[in-house]
Amino acid sequence: MNGPDLPEAEAPMLTQVLVARWPTGATKSELIHGVLYFTGAFDQRDVATAERAYPGRRALVNRDGALEVHPAGQGEPHSLLDSLM
Repeated sequence: MNGPDLPEAEAPMLTQVLVARWPTGATKSELIHGVLYFTGAFDQRDVATAERAYPGRRALVNRDGALEVHPAGQGEPHSLLDSLM
């Protein structure tokens, strides 16, 4: 687990959450071959948030802990790290 959960809608946002959760926890973002790539230390909670923020897109956390948001399509997306190596 990389950080605390997002607070409930009525609760205040804490600094610990801002530095750990996507999108404010991203240290850098890039667009690579149509894939949004967010560098940081993310987990499945961030995948769910990103998929809600980008409806129809498919997100994943790669082996380096970065968050990738892929274009819409069928099946599970494949990490850029796997396809570029």
